[in-house]
Amino acid sequence: MPNFEKGATVKDRIPYQAPSDRQPLTLPGGARVAVWTIVNVEQWRPTAPMPRAVLPPPMGQPLLPDIPNWGWHEYGMRAGFWRFLNVLGTRDIRATFAVNGSACRAYEKACRAAHDAGWEFIGHGFVQKPMHMIEDQRSTIIETIQVIKDFTGSAPRGWESPGLTETDETADLLAEAGIEYVCDWVLDDLPVPIRTKTGRLTSIPYTVEINDVVISAVQQQPSDEILRRGRDHFDRLYLEGADSPRVMAISIHPYLTGVPHRIGYLEKLYDYILSHEHVVMWTGAEILDWYLGQSANVSHKG
Repeated sequence: MPNFEKGATVKDRIPYQAPSDRQPLTLPGGARVAVWTIVNVEQWRPTAPMPRAVLPPPMGQPLLPDIPNWGWHEYGMRAGFWRFLNVLGTRDIRATFAVNGSACRAYEKACRAAHDAGWEFIGHGFVQKPMHMIEDQRSTIIETIQVIKDFTGSAPRGWESPGLTETDETADLLAEAGIEYVCDWVLDDLPVPIRTKTGRLTSIPYTVEINDVVISAVQQQPSDEILRRGRDHFDRLYLEGADSPRVMAISIHPYLTGVPHRIGYLEKLYDYILSHEHVVMWTGAEILDWYLGQSANVSHKG
């Protein structure tokens, strides 16, 4: 693959391919779909602007500390996260844990429980702030990787930028730091290589459609939307997977899908998916290893 030269555009990092141009891939046991779950854990500070809000400020004037919106998120870590742990654990599903580096300290007990459950940790920035607003991306990426390594005993292989944000240099900095895959490039149903100046980087299929931030916080859909949309999404990928496998992502946040009126629909979605044969429930790293193992001749580096 040609070098990703200075002056190239974001689009140049992942050249367009039609499905017919893709290298044939097969999942173990003739599986049709690889499903991975991403649990997002963040630290929000009541004295800073909230990443999202459930209540508008009184009289339209933002007020800090923002107790109601901070409390909305904090409920997820006090109650919702533990519901996720139960739902996934009782179904023997290992999640991919996208975590702010700072959250490993702020919510140490929850993060320890995720690690004890065998979840895969990936970087989600050090704080919940767009990469465009980080003064020194390189040091922030390195600090996040180090915190996760200190906490789990191994460096994260994957990365999900806060809000899926990247500047022109983010991919190069991630590859330079040893990150192997990212979730930010929501543009395909299968992994694809990302051109970088150094190192190898892969885009693993992520989602903004089966993502509770979009469903519940942005579009404000009914509580059962994750089940209805997730089931329809899975059905189409499962149908297409008879000819060529697909990857499905389910992205959830404790303060959204972890609440009492939504968690039951997440359970029903997993039970529906698990009722099908020829499905594998993997982590992001397992998807990456499968893809690279079948694509040894694909060049990611200039």
